[in-house]
Amino acid sequence: MPLKAEGITVSYRPGILSPPGRRILDDVTLELRQGETYGLMGASGSGKSTLSRVMAGLETPREGRVVYQGSPLKGMDRSAFAAFRRGVQVMFQDPTAALNPKKPTARSLSDVLRLIRVPAREHSAVIKDALDQVGLTPDVLARTPTQLSGGQNQRLVLARILLLEPEYLLLDEPTSALDVSVQAQILRLLRDLREDRGMGYLFISHDRDVVGFMADRVGVLRDGRLCEKE
Repeated sequence: MPLKAEGITVSYRPGILSPPGRRILDDVTLELRQGETYGLMGASGSGKSTLSRVMAGLETPREGRVVYQGSPLKGMDRSAFAAFRRGVQVMFQDPTAALNPKKPTARSLSDVLRLIRVPAREHSAVIKDALDQVGLTPDVLARTPTQLSGGQNQRLVLARILLLEPEYLLLDEPTSALDVSVQAQILRLLRDLREDRGMGYLFISHDRDVVGFMADRVGVLRDGRLCEKE
């Protein structure tokens, strides 16, 4: 079933630099479908990241709702919300923000498996499979994020996400901090994983060429409103 944002409105809190009532998002409706990439563009400050946070359940809109598996997030029971948290994952621009810089890679991955109650005896095989899927070798398991490159850390974050087997992945400028050659590798990897696993992507980027490479549908946020382009 699609992941939907329906009539989402988010306003700035009144402050010195933000006039009261100014809307970051104004009645935005968006539908993500499994196996498809929705490219989201817009100027800096247009609300792209805010929309992704709302759809991930990390921010509550003033108006509107997010619907997962046919049910609104608001009012979900604990079990349904846990399923949402597992089924909808986020990948940000800076991978190190999602990783403990002092924790070895093996521990970071095992922690996820413990969280979803995978038996300890299966951890090694499951982790190896996840690393294979993102193009990492087992030698990274003994290293910490500070000992890995930006591209390796982004692959590590992706491996952690894959352990959860999500239906949807919200990607907020996931490659903009990488050099061109590494960026191309990560983009191809993301496309291959989408095709293999049937995940739905919300892909946020300011780069038209990158969005053109990744997206099946494209939307542009302007003055809080979403304009769609096929």
